[in-house]
Amino acid sequence: MRPVEFQILLTLAHGDCHGYAIIQDIQARSNGALTVETGTLYRALQRLAEEDLVRPQEGRRTSPVDDDRRRVYAITTAGRRAATEEARRMSALVEQARAARLLGGA
Repeated sequence: MRPVEFQILLTLAHGDCHGYAIIQDIQARSNGALTVETGTLYRALQRLAEEDLVRPQEGRRTSPVDDDRRRVYAITTAGRRAATEEARRMSALVEQARAARLLGGA
């Protein structure tokens, strides 16, 4: 899974969002270290939708001030499963890094 796809799934695991809100959440969670360009985001959302990991929610708003043109996305059951597996894979890598004394805690 590409890092941007995992970041999108992390955002959507908290609730449905439109694209701009996803970009803002990723940037906020990373304290500004990660910036996702609009084109990159929508290509990643397209891939995730093709794999049935996210689903666009037509005509759905996340707040009363949302523009009708904004497409809201939701994580699917398969998307939550894929994100969980990716998180487990990353956790195992961190444990290996600790065992190799690359990080504290080993």
